[in-house]
Amino acid sequence: MAQDSKKLAGSVSRRQFLVASSAAGVAGLAGCSGQSNPETDAPATEEEETDAPETTTSTPEETSESSAPQMLTAEGSSTVYPIANKGSSYWNSNAPPSDGEYWGSNDESTVPGWDELGAPDMRLADYFASLYGFEPTETQANPAFATSIGLSHSGTGCKSVRDGLVDIGNSSGPITAELGISEEERDANYVDHVLGRDGQPVVVSKDVYDAGVTELTGEEVRQIYQDEITNWSEVGGHDQEIYVVGRAEGSGTDTSFRLNMLGSADASMEGVDTRKGQNQQVATVVQQNDGAIAYMALAFTGPEVQPIGIEFEGTLYAPDKSAEHTIFDSDYPLNRDLHQYTTITEDTPSGTDMREAAFMNMFLTTFGQKVFVEDNNYIPLPDKDLQSEKDKLPSQV
Repeated sequence: MAQDSKKLAGSVSRRQFLVASSAAGVAGLAGCSGQSNPETDAPATEEEETDAPETTTSTPEETSESSAPQMLTAEGSSTVYPIANKGSSYWNSNAPPSDGEYWGSNDESTVPGWDELGAPDMRLADYFASLYGFEPTETQANPAFATSIGLSHSGTGCKSVRDGLVDIGNSSGPITAELGISEEERDANYVDHVLGRDGQPVVVSKDVYDAGVTELTGEEVRQIYQDEITNWSEVGGHDQEIYVVGRAEGSGTDTSFRLNMLGSADASMEGVDTRKGQNQQVATVVQQNDGAIAYMALAFTGPEVQPIGIEFEGTLYAPDKSAEHTIFDSDYPLNRDLHQYTTITEDTPSGTDMREAAFMNMFLTTFGQKVFVEDNNYIPLPDKDLQSEKDKLPSQV
């Protein structure tokens, strides 16, 4: 296993991790990792100082085989962020199997899917990393490699992974729409990993919901966003101007809404009064403004930001899991995949390196789907889709 681990350490560093806070930030990260090299950390002798060659800065590709695996980085969609960031927090903590709340089992609690994993006697990140050849550290808060999840937009995440700035691009919209590329170009350059799904809801402010507007037709929503319906009285509410809230252009939520509701990623939206960059910002605007309507991710809805039912071609999809047809169903027209994109390179022709595989595999278990997807109010993948996603990953060691 140690030999495999050394081989992996050299092969998984094909992308550069750029730290905006300069080289000092890199040094800080290295210091926090808890990993050291006794040969380089020891004080130099007088002979070593005399004979040592001039030091140079090497790229990740030039890193020696004895180096620790490089940090895994991701950024993008605020919709995918709650899933990926929670998973990253669990991973970096590397909790022991006796924890019971975050990982493992004890007399008081057991994490979901623990028996399916075989009740491994290993820490969380140690277990998932070991499946792909990494040596367990057996240390709290010190996984085989650290993970870092940045928050931006789907379009930014897709551009960052395209440009090699991060390992993974998080997106709630398809990369074809976010980058304006063909399906052929996508398949030649990227692997599309799906973590879960979002039954993208349309929400209204509490005053609108309390006034009786608890459902709309898809056509009415379209007319509101294209400035053809401007007052709530036109759809059964009070005589009140509609305050139309949209996501920032370039966000996956906006791209998916235009595709699924308006028919094109480039569809016009003349009715929008304000746009916000993140789901939480949209939720705040709806909560603070009467007469508001918005589209957003399920994870950010609540009593003050009420999802409403949407009728499409005679079928009402309700925000109620016990209804006959719900916004949680796979056939709900605004349902969308939550993506993590990786790149195909000469070093990694499969498009997914061992760090990415180890991390992503964690989400594709009963444990991951429950704790990171469903507990964030998103929709877990059905078993057949889980298997197809696992098939995209490299073989386990």
